[in-house]
Amino acid sequence: MHPWKRYRVRPGSPVRLAGGDPAYRDELARTDKAAKGTLADLQPQLGRLQERLYAGRQHRLLLVLQGMDTAGKDATIRRVFEGMNPQGVRVTSFGVPTSEELAHDFLWRVHPHAPRAGEIAIFNRSHYEDVLSPRVHGTISEAEVRRRLRAIRGFERLLVDTGASVLKFYLDIDREEQTRRLQARLSDPAKHWKLSVSDLAERAYWPQYRRAYETAIEATSTHDAPWFVVPSNHPLSRDVVVAAIVHRTLSRLKMDYPALAPEVVTLLQGGRRAPAAGKLRLPKSVPRARAGRRRVAPAPPR
Repeated sequence: MHPWKRYRVRPGSPVRLAGGDPAYRDELARTDKAAKGTLADLQPQLGRLQERLYAGRQHRLLLVLQGMDTAGKDATIRRVFEGMNPQGVRVTSFGVPTSEELAHDFLWRVHPHAPRAGEIAIFNRSHYEDVLSPRVHGTISEAEVRRRLRAIRGFERLLVDTGASVLKFYLDIDREEQTRRLQARLSDPAKHWKLSVSDLAERAYWPQYRRAYETAIEATSTHDAPWFVVPSNHPLSRDVVVAAIVHRTLSRLKMDYPALAPEVVTLLQGGRRAPAAGKLRLPKSVPRARAGRRRVAPAPPR
C-alpha cells in the first residue's frame, strides 16, 4: 500500500494517536538498507520534479511538519529535500508570537510565508502552534480553539484555490523514544544548543499535547489539505514515507517546462540580421515565429 493511503487521515474520521504504532516500519523501509535504497531512488526524482515546478511557475507546494520535540522535523527536511535546488525551497519556523504579531489576528504572520508560484514552502512548526500550545496551557477558550481551527481550514482552502498543494505531516514518536533522543542530546556537546528549559518543561504536558493534536488533525484534515500521521521512531522509515508522499503529489501535477520565449525565437530567427545571436541557431524542434505585416500604430487624434 502506498504511504499516501496508509497514513492519510480521512476527512471526518476520528484520530486516536494512542492506537498507532510509532515504531512501525513502512513496507518501503523494512530495513535501514532498504530505506536508504528507496531514498536514493526518490531524491533525484524529487529534484527533477522540483526543477519543473520552479521553471513552470504554475503550481506551488506547502508542507507542514508538526510533532513533539525531537520528532525529527529538521532531519526530515535535510534528508528528503537535499537533492533540491535551495533557490526554490523556503523553510519557515513559527515560534512564540512577538508583541507586534499578537496585535493582529493569529494568521497575520503566516500568510507572507505561503509558497510563491513555483516554490516549495516548508513550515517547521506552523500556524497550528497558535492553537496547540494555547489550548494546552489554557490561554484560550475551547470556543476560541474551534474558531481558530475553522480559520485554518479557510486559510488552507484559500491556498488550494490559488494553485497550492498542501500536505501536513504529524511525525509520531512515543515518549520512550523522545526520552532516548533527549538523552542523546545531553550526551553530545554538539547538540546542547538544541535543549532549553521550556523544551524539558513541556514534556510534562505530553498527554495534553497528544489530545490537542488529535482535535486539530480531526478538524482540519480535508481532501485538499490532508494530514498524514507518520510513524517516526525509525528516522529512515519516516523520511521514506514523507519523500514518497511528496513525490506522488508533485508527479501528479501537470508540469511542463516553459517554451522558448517568443522574443528569443524572433531574435535567433534573424540570423545575420541579429548580431546578438552570434553563431546560435534555433533547433529544428522549436516552432518558428510567423512572419507578419508590421503593425503601424494609429496616429493620435488631433
